[in-house]
Amino acid sequence: MKSPFLQSIHDYMYVRRYAKRTIESYLRVIANFIRHNDMAHPKDLHNDEVKQFLDHLALVKNVAPKTQALALNALNFLYKDVIASPLDVDLGFVKSQRQTKLPVVLTRPEVKKLMENVSPQYHLIISLLYGSGLRLLEAVRLRVADIDLDFKCIRIFNGKGGKHRVVTLAEELIPALKVQIEQTRYYLSLDIENEDYSGVWMPHRLREKYGEMNKSLVWQYLFPSMKLSIDPESNLLRRHHINEKQIQRSVRAAAQKAGIEKHVTPHTLRHSFATHLLQSGADIRTVQDQLGHSDVKTTQIYTHILQAGANGVRSPLSDL
Repeated sequence: MKSPFLQSIHDYMYVRRYAKRTIESYLRVIANFIRHNDMAHPKDLHNDEVKQFLDHLALVKNVAPKTQALALNALNFLYKDVIASPLDVDLGFVKSQRQTKLPVVLTRPEVKKLMENVSPQYHLIISLLYGSGLRLLEAVRLRVADIDLDFKCIRIFNGKGGKHRVVTLAEELIPALKVQIEQTRYYLSLDIENEDYSGVWMPHRLREKYGEMNKSLVWQYLFPSMKLSIDPESNLLRRHHINEKQIQRSVRAAAQKAGIEKHVTPHTLRHSFATHLLQSGADIRTVQDQLGHSDVKTTQIYTHILQAGANGVRSPLSDL
């Protein structure tokens, strides 16, 4: 990071234990805000310039409402916590009106066909995306301890918004999960023999409480990377989880091989999980809990999909 100002914000957020991706997102917004104002320092800008920037995002960039909301949050943080000159509560900016896209959902036969074409190396983790409705990052960040084979569930810690939840685990995946845990155990045994190995990365609070457990099996990533790497945070040698881009590429390749013409991503499997649960008769609150949505309105998008299709209004053409 070349800018001393942005580096100081990074350090400020890091010390206060902001999530890595939150830091990256906020810094990206702040950098764009500075560029939008011809490289002027934010301390020389305030309400008017922030309003103009948010207007620009909505009217020129046509960003989604969530993207504009992220920009507002980042700039509110900048002026309240860093510059110590909070923005006005009501800036009067133009709110983005871009319509949220309906999620792409696969049919059950399409999911089956997709899974038949997934690389064996990634079959288990992709099965969890659909079978438990996990977000991609939630899946790659799973630790061995998060899998409860006895109660057939998965515990998700610090999901989106820092929320925890418990999700269902398909019984059919238990044998594969046992094999995966043994693979992780084998990797750990090799790592422990390496005197430079410093144990798995742990979040701040867990590091303080269970720091000595970072070489125990239960804290290891369920889907470890094949290679050891240097942790940029501490410069220590660790084994991270697999890269989410590998899963994205695998899903895309499987969809192509399966001849599925829809735009398929790992998140499509989460959408399909929710839709198929509702089709099976699950109530909306249960699906909300499984997905970890704070507001049931977010979950209701899947009922709209069902109501707009074969489970909704009967076409008059069918009565001719």
